[in-house]
Amino acid sequence: MQRPLAARLLTPTAAVKAAVAIACFLLAACSAPPAKDTSPPTAPTGVTATSGSASTVHVMWSAATDDRAVTGYAVYRQGREVKELPAETLMTDVTGLAPATPQTFTVRARDAAGNLSPDSAAVTATTLAATAEDRTPPTRPTALRAAPAGPDGATLTWRPARDDTRVTAYDVYQADARVHTVPGTETTARLTGLRPGTAYAFTVRARDAAENSSPDSAPADLTTAPAPGAPPNTAPTAVTAKATKGAVTLTWTPPATTTPVTEHQLYLNGRFATTIVWGAQPPPGPVTYTLAVPTTPGTRYTVTLRARLPDGTWGDFSAPRTVVTP
Repeated sequence: MQRPLAARLLTPTAAVKAAVAIACFLLAACSAPPAKDTSPPTAPTGVTATSGSASTVHVMWSAATDDRAVTGYAVYRQGREVKELPAETLMTDVTGLAPATPQTFTVRARDAAGNLSPDSAAVTATTLAATAEDRTPPTRPTALRAAPAGPDGATLTWRPARDDTRVTAYDVYQADARVHTVPGTETTARLTGLRPGTAYAFTVRARDAAENSSPDSAPADLTTAPAPGAPPNTAPTAVTAKATKGAVTLTWTPPATTTPVTEHQLYLNGRFATTIVWGAQPPPGPVTYTLAVPTTPGTRYTVTLRARLPDGTWGDFSAPRTVVTP
């Protein structure tokens, strides 16, 4: 005989116990610890070592990969760690080395859980022999050219510099930050990891065994191709900069838009400095602006510009220009 419905209902006490059991089950499921990360990153590839002086070697590598994220790199010399670097840094100078001595380097990647990759392939560079005191820098490299190399790369070429002893290395700079180094016997550099639709300006300095660096070469501009479906680059072009006592004078050509560009933003060393506004119709063709700066001699300034577009948004940044106050 079927039991009455009331007999099949849970008593208040039993209902409370059931609810508590369900809540405990759900809480345990929600608070279960995440799976432990035990997978190390891949070993860095493309490691190179270039001796630039009697006591310094420049080490570079290509980024490693990880199932989550690479958080840093460790550089080893003769099997002993000498540098800890963040994930975005893919090169470093190892200093304080003995002259005319072979030095062997490896690189390992690290993730957030502390897992270390296997060692990269080992590379060896021999520091240069010590020389008599040398205070004369090389001449500046000339005829620098930049050409696209794939969607995220560039190839730079230049004519060699001269030195009273010899050029031992060429350093490539972008926005006054060194991004690459090649031996003094080479006049070509291949750069990777560039962002799409971005204006770059590169310069090159020659260096000798005494660590004397030449003046910057003239800049070479390059704008990478935009990402698929992205609009074309809207940066000001033909930017020049000249430093005088207490001022930096800029000349540039605004981007071509449906209406004249009447407003630009100027950035100094990566920080917003001022907004340049023409109250009336802007002058045709190239425009000029002079920015007052402190008169401290030998101060380096890196300047970039961007224009306000007809839709009210700010366009792309121009290629940077670096000047030194006289």
